[in-house]
Amino acid sequence: MLMLVLANNYALLFVGWEGVGLCSYLLIGFYFHKKSAGDAGKKAFIVNRVGDAGFILGMLLLFAATGSVKFTEVKEALSGVPAESIEFGMLSAAALLLFVGATGKSAQFPLYTWLPDAMEGPTPVSALIHAATMVTAGVYMVARSNALFQLTPMTSNIVALIGAFTAILAASIGLVQNDIKRVLAYSTVSQLGYMVLALGVGAYWVAVFHLFTHAFFKALLFLGSGSVIHALSGEQDMRNMGGLKDKIPVTHWTMFIGSVAIAGIPGLAGFFSKDEILWQTFSSPLGSKALYVVGLATAGMTAFYMWRLMFLTFYGKSRVTPEVEAKIHESPAVMTVPLMVLAAGSVLAGWVGVPKLWSAFPESFRLFEHWLAPVFESTHAVVEEAGHAAHHDAGTEWMLMALSVAIAVIGILIARHFYGTNPAIPDRIEASLKPLHTTLYNKWYVDEIYDFLFVNGLCKGGGNVMKDFDSNVVDGGVNGAGWLTRFSSTISIWWDTWIIDGAVRLSSFLVKIASYPVRILQTGQVQAYALFVLAGVVLFFGYYIAGR
Repeated sequence: MLMLVLANNYALLFVGWEGVGLCSYLLIGFYFHKKSAGDAGKKAFIVNRVGDAGFILGMLLLFAATGSVKFTEVKEALSGVPAESIEFGMLSAAALLLFVGATGKSAQFPLYTWLPDAMEGPTPVSALIHAATMVTAGVYMVARSNALFQLTPMTSNIVALIGAFTAILAASIGLVQNDIKRVLAYSTVSQLGYMVLALGVGAYWVAVFHLFTHAFFKALLFLGSGSVIHALSGEQDMRNMGGLKDKIPVTHWTMFIGSVAIAGIPGLAGFFSKDEILWQTFSSPLGSKALYVVGLATAGMTAFYMWRLMFLTFYGKSRVTPEVEAKIHESPAVMTVPLMVLAAGSVLAGWVGVPKLWSAFPESFRLFEHWLAPVFESTHAVVEEAGHAAHHDAGTEWMLMALSVAIAVIGILIARHFYGTNPAIPDRIEASLKPLHTTLYNKWYVDEIYDFLFVNGLCKGGGNVMKDFDSNVVDGGVNGAGWLTRFSSTISIWWDTWIIDGAVRLSSFLVKIASYPVRILQTGQVQAYALFVLAGVVLFFGYYIAGR
């Protein structure tokens, strides 16, 4: 993580990027004797490699465009380049490919599916790596690349859409999950979607601000869930909890603070960063009313599912089995003291970034924005003009702030009514909306769709196609070539046997026949040769005398 955040160029950042990916894979599969943990580790590793391929291509394309991968040199090279507001050029493609890497690391659609399964790892791993540090690396990288994304408004629009869609998709799944860690996992995906939404609308410092505040309350909630699981001897199903408020009071009150913070109640850390994201989404030239509505709906859903978790876990009648209930105990100080420290952070961390609207507070209360201002200052006149073009009065901001708080309070009250006052209502709603509930409980069947399209389709199906190609085409070609060789050799043997050898035998027979008369004369006896000579002389003289 230190290498990732301290690197001054994309190449070194990528080394740290891969390092945290490796650590994540190893820690998710920590319980190696469990097949589910091993599968989850492999899933995280493979899905992140898909995103990393995009990161590498984006880095190479950026190098081709600017001649460097060093952040300061890239920013300097881009300072005089006009924004690609009309056409989708090389810079837009590079920004989009870098964002593909961020979707893998920061669990955005469509590469978010590894994060919920990562809860197979130990709870401290979930709290540290999968809530506060590693999964925010993608958000950090995009924010660090703000000079590039400022020039690519079309890519920024895609980033905002992906962030908003991921936020509401994960929140909808979190509404009905029963595993306490899985609820928090989808909450993490949803909150990362919030950060990416802020990046997409150009509010880079706000995204980093929410990254900062989210680290406190989400790590608190994960460690708190670990304390609950510890108290219940390993039980993670919230349907088997309830009535734990007075039995594990430190865990209850710290998780209470974390749940209030993530819901966005004023005064706690989550309120400041969440409200700023919603305001920037509404007021930014790159934002829109539709994105704001999605963000607002997600805020209400977040408050609901977090307080559903609280009511099912700590309030109401105990549903703990008798053998487990006899062993319930508060966690030791080594577990509760970090919870208290993080609870304090969940209350205080947001006060370094109060809204400008709160003019009663001095500038020191906006320390976070001022501290990051040099990193995110625009060097492009086009972007600055767009930023000055959006102006909304203070009344609108106060109204939207009140609306977001009201939505959060309504979400909490509905959760209290459903799971505290009238616990029979959720069962009736589930029965009446069974198809929707089943779809949400099964995570919109995204994993099944991916299995069908990619695992069984592209990978296994592609493997079957390649096997058939190898068997029928490659092996068929080899077998055909072998048959052709055997056939040609048969013809060659026939030709050699009957034509070539036949011609040789015929010619030798003719020679033998022609030589037979000569062989009669060639007896090897001197007297026979003398007789032949004498006969020849007689014939010669006879011919000569006859001629006279």
